[in-house]
Amino acid sequence: MYRISVSLEDIEKLEPAGFPGKIKVIDSTGLDFLKAVRYLKKQRIIGFDTESRPCFSSSQPHYGVSLLQLSGPDKAYLFRIKLMGGIPKALRAILSDEGIIKVGAAVNDDVRGLEKYQDFPPRGFVDLQKIVWEYGIKDKAVKKMAAIILGIRISKTQQLSNWEADKLSDAQQAYAATDAWVCREMYLKLMASEKNPLTPEQMLPNPPKYTEHNDKDNIKEG
Repeated sequence: MYRISVSLEDIEKLEPAGFPGKIKVIDSTGLDFLKAVRYLKKQRIIGFDTESRPCFSSSQPHYGVSLLQLSGPDKAYLFRIKLMGGIPKALRAILSDEGIIKVGAAVNDDVRGLEKYQDFPPRGFVDLQKIVWEYGIKDKAVKKMAAIILGIRISKTQQLSNWEADKLSDAQQAYAATDAWVCREMYLKLMASEKNPLTPEQMLPNPPKYTEHNDKDNIKEG
């Protein structure tokens, strides 16, 4: 049974964790791209996320999706789709493959951002924010879900960094890979867990005090 919610103070007590495998940044459709597609097509479940250059004022333009992250258990690929001029056909095929489960958080927002480059039928997507309630979890922020489901603390310090920088820093790469990978790991853990759905009362904005205290950070983090 999972906790319904977790405080930021409790998260700080957990061990930090990040993607443990190999990270590869892809900015063209060369050999590395073909290797990435070959690897991803062999996976049954992959982690999914996107990153966009942040806007800090209303006068700034909305930059759109800069990065698409897809992760298996031991390899994470960071596709700089803006530099690639969009989403190549082979990559769109993966995003449309019902046989490959793509797990993320706030998936619809990410998919809409990708569709602004090229239209594709999104298939095989799972949004953790839409299923965690079945396991008794109310928190929906990625950092909080990771703490509750996996008992780990992931860093969000790079979330508002420049994802259109000439070169992604090691810290950016680690953050981006972790955000995709941790969604995959949470999904696998949930699939191996017994369901314990939230009650209608627990799903209310202000649950009764007899439940574990719940903060209001129910948004996607990265």
